[in-house]
Amino acid sequence: MTTPQQDHLGSSGDPRKRFDVMEALRRNVVPLLFTVLCVVGAYYSGLTLPFLINEIIVRMARNSFLVISLIIPILAGMGLNFGIVLGAMAGQFAFIATANWEIGGFVGLILTVILSIPLAILFGWLTGKLFNNSKGKEMITGIILGFFANGVYQFICLYILGNFIPIRVASMLIPGGIGLRNTIDLKQIHYALDNIWKISISFGSGVPVTIPVVTLLVIVALCVGMVLLFKTKLGQDFRAVGQNRHIAEVAGIPVDRVRVLAIIFSTVLAALGQIIFLQNLGNMNTYGSHVQVGTFAVAAILIGGASVSKATIGQALMGILLFHTLFIVSPLAGKNLLGNVQVGEFFRVFVAYGVIGVALALHAWQGVRRKKGGA
Repeated sequence: MTTPQQDHLGSSGDPRKRFDVMEALRRNVVPLLFTVLCVVGAYYSGLTLPFLINEIIVRMARNSFLVISLIIPILAGMGLNFGIVLGAMAGQFAFIATANWEIGGFVGLILTVILSIPLAILFGWLTGKLFNNSKGKEMITGIILGFFANGVYQFICLYILGNFIPIRVASMLIPGGIGLRNTIDLKQIHYALDNIWKISISFGSGVPVTIPVVTLLVIVALCVGMVLLFKTKLGQDFRAVGQNRHIAEVAGIPVDRVRVLAIIFSTVLAALGQIIFLQNLGNMNTYGSHVQVGTFAVAAILIGGASVSKATIGQALMGILLFHTLFIVSPLAGKNLLGNVQVGEFFRVFVAYGVIGVALALHAWQGVRRKKGGA
């Protein structure tokens, strides 16, 4: 006679013998497909390995916070949080303030972080409250909220700043003196985090590989913090609410409060991620830097193998690696294969929106299957 545990594991009781290769391939088909695309694209792009590694490290360093900020809402059952756009706006408002006060260097970066957190908490709280009134439709609500918030953001930047809120630095304003220019120079904070400690590794010839150690350590600290968070009572509450809201509520978990906290965490991390992103770029597209944040972060985590209801740190990091490697190699690969750089540009935009569309379609299909199974 076998025990229930042996029945679950197999006759031998060894879980390793239950490994299904086809099932593993099915679950990882998206990362595997994009790995193949990246390898083929890298080959036809003609880029040297040191240059490619440098670009990948730079993009991993400046995009990791933004993508990882999506994990908590996913595990809390709220799907893909397109509302991280509001977190990016909080970071940009903080940058506008420090640029106006002309505070640069590491001190300016820390001040930007300090200013962004209260704004991000406020935006996250408002977003969470809205999501609680649109349960089951958080993703489309987040997309529409991003459009609405962008309108408010532009009104503030085009009319309020320089008119009702004085701007000391004249170069930040458009010629009429009211409203911000399209681009704000952040040279005083450029590489404020990245340049604290850099290591250069030479391969003997060509461009050396440069590693921003402190930036990567901050990302490692975030990953460790996320792991520890999910071992706490709050982290377990996130998981419980994500698995079944009704059962969580019966168990005494304040579901609405937990969902709001999940969005606040996500929005704050997105604000910090946008700050890291912009300090690396050295300038801010006032009206455009935040627009595609949600789309590209969502596309990256999905390419890493995450879904609307399940995501891990490993999938987030893998998605950043694959998505941005494809971004690096696709223009030159398109040019070398088809004689047109724009082909690669169109392809990577198609990938970004296509993978989101497929993920949402699968989520809807799975929802229909669950309802039929429940019936």
